[in-house]
Amino acid sequence: MLKLNAIHHIAIICSDYQKSKAFYTEVLGFNIDREVLRAERQSYKLDLSLNGQYCIELFSFPSPPARTSRPEACGLRHIAFEVTDIEEAIIALNAKEIYPEPVRVDEFTGKRFTFFADPDDLPIELYEV
Repeated sequence: MLKLNAIHHIAIICSDYQKSKAFYTEVLGFNIDREVLRAERQSYKLDLSLNGQYCIELFSFPSPPARTSRPEACGLRHIAFEVTDIEEAIIALNAKEIYPEPVRVDEFTGKRFTFFADPDDLPIELYEV
């Protein structure tokens, strides 16, 4: 059997690089580890970390095709981030004019969670632990 150690990163292609860069750094609080302009591809690659752990590669490409990305669409369902206090997280998002869905409760764990979207409508979940 293949022996995996951990998830290394999540790659996201965005339609508006500056808007998504601001969202992931200024709204969600990711740190920029490295930003590279790949001129031959007319593309940026932004390496982002959270609490010292490399997490996301944010890419831009000229005219990327649209993809369905609602939570119930086939394929990658969503990205989920752990929070300690979901109400506090929602207040912080509201201050940035981002309004998550109503809080739900996981029927199996009893934990609270909610969804909102990034600038390209990628579903993002906050899960209270």
